[in-house]
Amino acid sequence: MNDTLTAGTVTITGHGGDEIEAYLARPLDPAPRGGVVVIHHMPGYDASTKEMVRRFAAEGFAALCPNLYSREAPGASPDDAAAAVRAAGGVPDERLVGDVEGAAAYLKALDNANGKIGVIGHCSGGRQTFLTACSLPVDAAVDCYGAFVVNEPPPGMPATMKPLLGLAPRLSAPLLGIFGAEDKFPAPEETAVLAAELDRLGKEHEFHTYDGAGHAFFAVDRPSYRPEAAKDGWAKILEFYGRHLAA
Repeated sequence: MNDTLTAGTVTITGHGGDEIEAYLARPLDPAPRGGVVVIHHMPGYDASTKEMVRRFAAEGFAALCPNLYSREAPGASPDDAAAAVRAAGGVPDERLVGDVEGAAAYLKALDNANGKIGVIGHCSGGRQTFLTACSLPVDAAVDCYGAFVVNEPPPGMPATMKPLLGLAPRLSAPLLGIFGAEDKFPAPEETAVLAAELDRLGKEHEFHTYDGAGHAFFAVDRPSYRPEAAKDGWAKILEFYGRHLAA
């Protein structure tokens, strides 16, 4: 753990050259280190996501979360921004990829960057992590219960959420999947289909499914929180990034 770090809001260049808000945290020591792009969940660019960014910095990585809702709702609360974006149909996949590409470029330009980039997301961010790893060259990807990679979403979900299984041949990096056995989106049957397809394609991956855990079991501020599963999941994430993002 790194006791000394810096964290705060920065501006990065996202999709189409747009200047967007992002939250950066990094250790202050000069050691070379990998970068992690944190893709926030559908509830938005919120306090729990920023806490996760700081956790990665404390664990020795430079971490950056782009505010995917900067354009629709600049300066709005996370709840209001999320509502505005959902009403507009969600974040377009092409724009998401461009914003993550901009975040990765920002991390690579830091003075002690080792050039390696990991991506992580929970829920909608898990789906978008898979999309990113199939669209950009990254070094490691972590999908935490990302839904609708395989199955169609139910009615009422943003129109941009379409299945992504057809992109699997383009997966550019090892993929770590963290799932709950009691989850319905994605259900274990869905993640099994994804694992089988990655096996068929010879794509490096490891999936872990936790008994007694449902959706959002990492979320310490929700009834869905499952401490044992979350603790083990964090350990697996950090070990995975330690292997793939080391200098």
